[in-house]
Amino acid sequence: MRKLIIPLVALCCAAVSTPTFAWWGYTKTKYPIVLVHGVTGFSTIGGLVNYFHDIPWNLERDGAKVYTASVSFVNSSEQRGQQLANYINTLGEAKFNLMAHSQGAPTSRVTASLIPNRIASITSIDGVNKGSKVADVIRGILPPGSAVEGGVNAIANALGDLVNALSDSDNPQDGLAALETLTTPGTTALNNALGWKGVNPNGCTGTNEDVYISGHKIKFFSWTGDAVFTNWSDVSDPFLGITSAAFGSEPNDGLVGVCATMMGNVIGTSYDMNHVDAINHLFGARSVWTDPVALYRSQANRLKNRGL
Repeated sequence: MRKLIIPLVALCCAAVSTPTFAWWGYTKTKYPIVLVHGVTGFSTIGGLVNYFHDIPWNLERDGAKVYTASVSFVNSSEQRGQQLANYINTLGEAKFNLMAHSQGAPTSRVTASLIPNRIASITSIDGVNKGSKVADVIRGILPPGSAVEGGVNAIANALGDLVNALSDSDNPQDGLAALETLTTPGTTALNNALGWKGVNPNGCTGTNEDVYISGHKIKFFSWTGDAVFTNWSDVSDPFLGITSAAFGSEPNDGLVGVCATMMGNVIGTSYDMNHVDAINHLFGARSVWTDPVALYRSQANRLKNRGL
């Protein structure tokens, strides 16, 4: 009996431990990953609350090297793109894989136009690549130059300054610039300036995966959710239910239309997640059908297999 028990114990231990070792290296990309937050975002608040929640750890635990950038809470994509470029230039590695949520996507495309030699890939996650109808509506109800517009801008800037204080940052804030850059006309102007690299101006599709900027090949990817209410316990869902009214019957994630997110190689557009779920917030409250963490891990493995 003793001779039988010992092999069984060894087999059980192997069964428990093997998956851990089998997965190691799954997310180990050649170049580090830089996570780029969206509008009203941050890297971390007080060292406790991360914009991307537990996504950095879930990438790192199987080999990835991950940085989380901090750019303006509210500002234009051009300004944020320059800030991101400045940040990347302080890092020692040769190239980086940018994974960008919401306004982080156009921010990253600006960065690629500035330092294309430092960017290996850009992955847009529920990205505002052709503008947001929610921004269009807000812009429409804030008369330019009015006291209401000034008040909203002051509040947005104050919140940005508070985030600076809580996250040990010193990023300039401009709420009106953020609003303008996220409208459909504002994003169209940005795309014109960037030559529509990776974004299709003529249809609801992506483009080639390989995008050339100043002679440098950069891989472009994107994905998005098309749901709004995904978890009854998530207090952000009702808010997104209100903002989603701006899209009518158009598929959207509560803040961005599906067509407006498409960039480069479109990995998926019908995940059961909303704009907040895409960064695994609020604190992991999400649909049972789509795990956003798995999407990031799968993308890291995809980049690894591309030699990136």
